[in-house]
Amino acid sequence: MSDALPPCPQCNSAYAYEDRNQLVCPECGHTWDPQTTSAQNEARVVTDAHGNILQNGDTVSLIKDVKVKGSSGVVKVGTKVRINRLVEGDHNIDCKITGIGAMMLKSEFVKKV
Repeated sequence: MSDALPPCPQCNSAYAYEDRNQLVCPECGHTWDPQTTSAQNEARVVTDAHGNILQNGDTVSLIKDVKVKGSSGVVKVGTKVRINRLVEGDHNIDCKITGIGAMMLKSEFVKKV
């Protein structure tokens, strides 16, 4: 185990530890490859409908009614949602909505609060 491990890129915790060929943060659960450069980690930038940069933990508000897949329910305009994490793909916001549960949203349908 090396003496000086880098802090977690998600939460800046100094308590990261090695697990095989990855580093793990015990505080937020983030895992990352220490060989990747910070430029690769910064390459993914997610913006809201108005161009504001979104990050994990931000609170956003819906700007459009969104149908809930597999249900007849709708999430209304103005519903505030806390971002759990940002992910790759078409629906790039992973969140939990009160009364509905876990849901993936497109960043183009939200604005930062």
